[in-house]
Amino acid sequence: MDSASAFAPYDDVRIPSRALATEAVHAGRDDLARQGLHAPPIDLSTTYPSYDSRGEAARIDAFAQTGADPDGPPVYARLGNPTVARFETALARLEGTESAVAFASGMAALSAVLLVRGSMGLRHVVAVRPLYGCSDHLLTAGLLGSEVTWTDPAGIADALRPDTGLVVVETPANPTLAEVDLRAVAHACGSVPLLADNTFATPVLQRPAEQGARLVLHSATKYLGGHGDVMAGVVACDVEFAGRLRQVRFATGGVLHPLAGYLLLRGLSTLPVRVRAASENAAELARRLTADPRVARVHYPRIGGAMIAFEVHGDPHEVIAGVRLITPAVSLGSVDTLIQHPASISHRIVDAVDRHGAGVGDRLLRLSVGLEDVEDLWADLDGALGESATATGTADRTEAADPQPSAV
Repeated sequence: MDSASAFAPYDDVRIPSRALATEAVHAGRDDLARQGLHAPPIDLSTTYPSYDSRGEAARIDAFAQTGADPDGPPVYARLGNPTVARFETALARLEGTESAVAFASGMAALSAVLLVRGSMGLRHVVAVRPLYGCSDHLLTAGLLGSEVTWTDPAGIADALRPDTGLVVVETPANPTLAEVDLRAVAHACGSVPLLADNTFATPVLQRPAEQGARLVLHSATKYLGGHGDVMAGVVACDVEFAGRLRQVRFATGGVLHPLAGYLLLRGLSTLPVRVRAASENAAELARRLTADPRVARVHYPRIGGAMIAFEVHGDPHEVIAGVRLITPAVSLGSVDTLIQHPASISHRIVDAVDRHGAGVGDRLLRLSVGLEDVEDLWADLDGALGESATATGTADRTEAADPQPSAV
């Protein structure tokens, strides 16, 4: 972890190696008992009193140089917040990184990474499709001055240039659940930082930093929060990159509200239990969808998880309109099950040719499986599928998502 500071007093506690389930419950809270507290406090202050203006100036100067958390009392909420810092500490421990920096959304987190590399003159990005639709758009449109080269995993090394600042992958990918070999990709990146979007898997299923990724991105809105009531993003990384991210966060103002930090820390405590229970439901639903003649193809990742993508023979919009228990809505990772049509919603912003080329077809549906009883979920899906057109033969239609799925 970063050196002790006003924003992370619990870093002074020496923590032995612990299982992920234990870390999920205790990381970021290790100082509470010695303070006579059980629940983490919420610090809503936007500013903090200081009678030592010289010392405060010195701490601000130090932050400007390295982006490290200021030693001593807090200064201003845009530099950092003690409640948010607890969540950052906990997420870093779960991902096995030195630090983590939280933002107001996942897109704010990705934007900060691009701004850090761009400020160093490294504006070229190599990326593998599919990515989340807005991530794809941010790169393709060059909104932050970046230039992107799209490639498959095997082409990463050849796509690198002297001004390449970042390689971006998402695995399992949104929405096709395509998986890439992170260790092989990290090797192909050489000295260029690899950013792995770990939103779908969470550290419960994989820890990209252990496989060579320097940056691990989460839309914390999803599984980390887990209840559909908080929006946030976070990057888990090393101390040096964390400092640069904090500087960008301070300059651009993409800070996370303390209440969101509190909710995220609370969400982490049940993350392993939620992911494993939802994954059991998803695996069973994937099995049943595979055997259903109304379903053309099922995508379910080799590492498991709570996300399913499936293509129907009939009209996907009718399926969306037909659910009653399942919620037809964007986002994912909540305790309740959500379904959406990526070509209409999450990936609508991606050019149709590029979207289809990445395997995001017009009949593809994305299902974020929650914690309901699996029989109730299946009854709702079965009713929503209705009398859709069927195809002959049902064998071998479940597919562990390929790094470059064929176009639908």
